[in-house]
Amino acid sequence: MATELTVQSERAFQKQPHIFLNAKTKAKSKRVGKGRRWYKDVGLGFRTPKTAIEGSYIGMDDLQQLLIPSDTHPGATTIKNRRWLISNPTDKKCPFTGGVSIRGRILTGTVVSTKMHRTLIIRREYLHYIPKYNRYEKRHKNLAAHVSPAFRVEEGDQVTVGQCRPLSKTVRFNVLRVLPRTGKAVKKFSKF
Repeated sequence: MATELTVQSERAFQKQPHIFLNAKTKAKSKRVGKGRRWYKDVGLGFRTPKTAIEGSYIGMDDLQQLLIPSDTHPGATTIKNRRWLISNPTDKKCPFTGGVSIRGRILTGTVVSTKMHRTLIIRREYLHYIPKYNRYEKRHKNLAAHVSPAFRVEEGDQVTVGQCRPLSKTVRFNVLRVLPRTGKAVKKFSKF
């Protein structure tokens, strides 16, 4: 076999004998057919929502296909179909269709505010022990998290977020799961 490889003088890729190159291993990211979307499994038991798989917003991979080299400016790119891009918003920070990976902490909290664009504020409540009085006091921390267009989130919902790379000055988490609130949104303390 060593002599066969040294004889090959072609610049193109040469098929090596006895090596099967078409392995049918199941990959975590899927891109099947023309009409399907690229998405990935974030792992840790979190399932990719159906709205991320079948949705109309586009992630990082779809955005790269829309860009073509510009005619007027060398080195710049333009968008092929601007009207389609406006009707289908992009989200490259989505953990399912974008270029963000989840690693580190997994936290749970209650949604307090959804006023920012694709960002929500989570309230995490906990008890802090004070040794002098041998008692606990209620405390809370607010946390900003990016929410993908795949989720419909309202105030009072319970969300699970995963840590990712810094997405902005304050956002370091991404929403992975949403549990809708049951009944009215009553302000009450709930320890995690």
